[in-house]
Amino acid sequence: MLIDRLCEAIKEKKCPVCVGLDTKYDYLPAAYRSRNAEPEQKTIAECIFDYNRELIDEFREIVPAVKVQSAFYEMYGAPGIQCFLDTLSYAEEAGLITIADVKRNDIGSTAEAYSDAYLLGSAAHFVTVNAYFGSDGIAPFIKDCAETGKGIFVVVKTSNPSGVEFQDLDAGGKKVYQAVADKVAQWGAALTGRYGYSSVGAVVGATYPEEAKELRVRMKNTFFLVPGYGAQGAGADDIAVNFDGNGLGAIVNSSRGILLAYKKDEYAGLSSTQAARQALIDMRKEIAGALKRRGIEL
Repeated sequence: MLIDRLCEAIKEKKCPVCVGLDTKYDYLPAAYRSRNAEPEQKTIAECIFDYNRELIDEFREIVPAVKVQSAFYEMYGAPGIQCFLDTLSYAEEAGLITIADVKRNDIGSTAEAYSDAYLLGSAAHFVTVNAYFGSDGIAPFIKDCAETGKGIFVVVKTSNPSGVEFQDLDAGGKKVYQAVADKVAQWGAALTGRYGYSSVGAVVGATYPEEAKELRVRMKNTFFLVPGYGAQGAGADDIAVNFDGNGLGAIVNSSRGILLAYKKDEYAGLSSTQAARQALIDMRKEIAGALKRRGIEL
């Protein structure tokens, strides 16, 4: 099961960090951009892939996983989508756990097509999905997880401020996000690996630490993908509540904090990829410190 491999990689590297490759062309250092002021989509995709590849080579021995957000590739048309797939493949070949952040779902037959596309048809080990269509929209993904050993992360509690407009509504004595959490735990019960975590995980935003703390208790066998660290405002102490006593149970995503590290004063004098590497080392240290304050050793 890939969830076991993720746990093992976190333990081996002592690093529960996932690099978010939300690589917009505007984020690229000048050296990686086209000389053409208005490059074609194909050129943009090639530039992004070159930078992704060098980033992966720089941090592959530090972090266990990458998350590739499809929206930042789809915006560049067919070449961008190919770049998305190529980035997943390159990361997988580099030995990293790969997460396709696509947040797909629909009625059963369409959900099956989405699962075929991403769980079966790409180098992604995990995909993110929405639960709004209910069990018949999730069942195809769970079936493919059972057959392939891959996994999903179901959106439960998001990091954006307006998520509360729906997620915190009352749903018969509990909030909507809590009702989704209970379903996620139920869906994953039969797919639990040797570290006690299921292939059916949850997306739990870092910007709501009290809710995350409650969800960690509520979903004992559910692994969390935690966005919202850094650029969205959450710090190491905010995300520490997502982990169990063994330093497992969660992986924390950082995107802009890594991709744009070369713009920060503290990394002046480093190349863009070196700055990304150092930012990851610093992030790992910050998380380890926050966990240690809670009596948890990575």
